[in-house]
Amino acid sequence: MSPSVSATGALPTALTPLARGLADPTATARVVAQRPAQGGRAAAVLVLIEIAGTGPEIVFVERAATLRNHPGQMAFPGGGVDDTDPSYEAAALREGEEEIGLDVAGVSIMGRLPGAHVAVSGFDVVAVVGWWHTPVPVSSADPGEVARVIRVPVARLVDPRQRVTVRIGSGYRGPAFLVDDPDAPDEPIMIWGLTAHILDGVLEMAGWGRAWDSDRYADIPARYRTDHAGRGRADDH
Repeated sequence: MSPSVSATGALPTALTPLARGLADPTATARVVAQRPAQGGRAAAVLVLIEIAGTGPEIVFVERAATLRNHPGQMAFPGGGVDDTDPSYEAAALREGEEEIGLDVAGVSIMGRLPGAHVAVSGFDVVAVVGWWHTPVPVSSADPGEVARVIRVPVARLVDPRQRVTVRIGSGYRGPAFLVDDPDAPDEPIMIWGLTAHILDGVLEMAGWGRAWDSDRYADIPARYRTDHAGRGRADDH
């Protein structure tokens, strides 16, 4: 399996600013400036964007509750880069195929961000951005890794009422997004940590961002801050 070629003339107009941003090293470096790579283990995630009839949507996974690192948290499909992966792009697509049953032939790679470090796992994570030009149904293909798959409209993500800042005792401050949970209407999903940093940067580069109150703080729900033994991790972001 090899990554799809970069989208060219077929790229939707809505994605043109994002493609330009991904080609600008200054813009991409700004996204990961708070947590630059530190020579950790290589990992790749796939920011999968569909231009649906009602506007762009982005695919997220809820990590399995049994995982050692970041159990139950919202993330992009992804994982460690294998020795057999020829590139970060190939690794991200492979992970999408393994985790959510993605048909990689339906994805065109637009670009990628520099590596961002995750202290709790020791990974340097490269976000690969793909245009999902031929979407098909996806779901958890590996319950040991992914509990469920959720597609979220960008209009919902950029709603200022759904934006908050989270802070934890280690001194971490970062953006977060609140999303309606289709399975638990009374308890919104929180997207935070590295995933939220990447998401925030991608939304801004695409020109989709809206002004929001960064002084509006929210606590991170306990279910997102425990390791596999149930112990809280102050740096689990």
